[in-house]
Amino acid sequence: MKPRHQRLWLAGLALLAVAGASGLALSALKDQAAFYYAPSDLKAKGLPLGKAVRLGGLVERGSLHKAADGITLTFTVVDRSATVPVTFKGIAPDLFRENSGVVAEGRFQPDGSFVASNLLAKHDEKYQPPEMAGTLPQPKPPAR
Repeated sequence: MKPRHQRLWLAGLALLAVAGASGLALSALKDQAAFYYAPSDLKAKGLPLGKAVRLGGLVERGSLHKAADGITLTFTVVDRSATVPVTFKGIAPDLFRENSGVVAEGRFQPDGSFVASNLLAKHDEKYQPPEMAGTLPQPKPPAR
């Protein structure tokens, strides 16, 4: 076999290997391709018990309670039509508060509650750290 034909065969095999690996990776992801589950998604699809997942939504107003130990938080994550009770033991991020976005990493319990091992507070696109407030130019509103 000529060297040119050998290179073509090797390039073809490499492309086939990359395509196979991509197919395996995508099939392994399946439902985990979403960054997080929303409470209404869980209502429709059911709870992914026994797997580490992310739960995202808003912290319901009036649902945030701190236990006597000072580090255990209980709150409810809500979206358009469903709620999920969450328990977290640890130090919450500075931006974490009621009526703000949150992504909680953890596991669902058989009773439908969620035990979080990590909290990620979300902020809107207008967020600026307190140190930077007033120092950056404000964007102009779009022309109509």
